[in-house]
Amino acid sequence: MLRLRDAAGKTQQQAAESINATGTKIVKMERGWVPMRDPDIRVLCEFYGLADPMALARLLELAHLDRERRKARGWWRNTVDSGSTAEYLGMEDVAERMRNWQSSLIPGLFQTSDYTRALATDESSTWGAPFDVEQWVEVRRKRQERLVGERPIQMHAVIWEAALHQQIGGASVMRAQLERLLEVAELPNVCLQVLPFRAGAHPCISGAFCILSFMENEALDVVQSDTMKGMVWAENEEESNLYVAAFDSTSRLSLTPHDSIALIGDLRKEK
Repeated sequence: MLRLRDAAGKTQQQAAESINATGTKIVKMERGWVPMRDPDIRVLCEFYGLADPMALARLLELAHLDRERRKARGWWRNTVDSGSTAEYLGMEDVAERMRNWQSSLIPGLFQTSDYTRALATDESSTWGAPFDVEQWVEVRRKRQERLVGERPIQMHAVIWEAALHQQIGGASVMRAQLERLLEVAELPNVCLQVLPFRAGAHPCISGAFCILSFMENEALDVVQSDTMKGMVWAENEEESNLYVAAFDSTSRLSLTPHDSIALIGDLRKEK
């Protein structure tokens, strides 16, 4: 579908409008993160000018096979139950760049196992639902492999200073977590900034979110945020751009990476 869209000279946003969907949905469909519905395939093929009925039939057949095989894909398929979580992990696994704003927690890719364990244990009691804590810790550990290896993700994280003071798991856990931040900040593909208390009001004050970017030209950024009801996705390019602008503005208000590391180091000494 991506090749058909490119050949037709259509943007992801235009494709989304043709099926009355969001740009994010087109990103997921073209990447194979979600199964494609036959009606969507038919409308998109017509929109792209595909006149060959045999080619359309082949696409419909492939979509059917994809739906049948979907459960076997991805290392995360056997470790997470939530469909939205699996979708996010699929996108994160192939993203080229991540921009992450966190107001009260350490970014997942930077968390120690003990920090994740303490956080997951607390979330389990809060939600009151079955929750395999150790499985979640392992998922977090696997995600962190994107920071190193053959195709490391470019990670730019901005953390509110409050997240550094939160006693998740107690003093010893936080001390190790601050040490972990100092370690990952040295990676060439990581930019870590701290928004200090003195910055006051800022564009990202409403809550945490993550922006994923991909290699393809004109590929839309995917924006994900968490709520009490689960994950929420930006609906279109205009909405995604608002998050990008807010992140960039908050980054400018934050300490430089050098000064951020110095602050984290000072807090580490106090623990």
